[in-house]
Amino acid sequence: MSSPLSGINHPFKGILLIVVATFLFSTHDALSKYLSGFYPVVMVVWARYVVHTLLMAGIFLPQSGLRVLRTRRPLLQLLRALCLLGTSLLFTTGLLYIPLAEATAVNFLAPVLVTALSVPLLGERVTRGQWLAVICGFGGVLIIVHPGGELFTLAAALPLGSALFFCFYQLLTRKLSEVDSPTTSNFFAGLCNTLVMSALVPMFWHVPSVTHGLLMLALGGCGMTAHLFLTQAFRYAAPALLAPFGYCQIVFAGLLGWLLFAHTPSLTTVMGITVICLSGLAAAWQQRRQ
Repeated sequence: MSSPLSGINHPFKGILLIVVATFLFSTHDALSKYLSGFYPVVMVVWARYVVHTLLMAGIFLPQSGLRVLRTRRPLLQLLRALCLLGTSLLFTTGLLYIPLAEATAVNFLAPVLVTALSVPLLGERVTRGQWLAVICGFGGVLIIVHPGGELFTLAAALPLGSALFFCFYQLLTRKLSEVDSPTTSNFFAGLCNTLVMSALVPMFWHVPSVTHGLLMLALGGCGMTAHLFLTQAFRYAAPALLAPFGYCQIVFAGLLGWLLFAHTPSLTTVMGITVICLSGLAAAWQQRRQ
């Protein structure tokens, strides 16, 4: 019988999967930005979760039945799901006002926030190097959203809020990974958020065109497939190896923003994005050393 760790010796497969996952996440965000220009954000986010949950049900319910929803920490799972929903709503709303690359970069402050908040919330020890990475990460955001710049508006608080919610989502994911499987956590979050958004969407409903309906299906499909690829990537390669490739999402976001929305990031924005990426990588490297 093969060892459970035998698959981790295929780093190229892991890297390929995470790069494809980041492209799908960027495509998901680009579709969200496009569709939210025609429909309320609540409706766009609802479409993302309902398609995601239906796809997960089609894949996992025939294999596991309702056992896939059994959790030992239902309240924590509910809180984790709501944190993910908060991220989706704030980030999608932010895309109405902020270019794709810049919003994605600010949202990537989440791993740095995880480092900072893991001390009071998880009781972990953070080194001086990790604190320096946290400070640099905030510095990168200030470079992008600098006083006097075109992004220095209240709208910049939306991706910042999204990053904070995503930080709590990651902390809860880390905590729940000790008791529940990733499939259970992802399915529970999708189902919970589908129910919440289904209760809200009648107040915001607009009948979509056929083309936009297909794009909404693609939106949920991209999100679901990206999560599956991301999970599979960690079966083939160690997280420390894959961490740098996660930042490909910012590159793809910049390319899609240029191709679809004719937006080219300024030199100052590129500098800020670089600082955020380097700070996140530095925090991951320090964690690996520990």
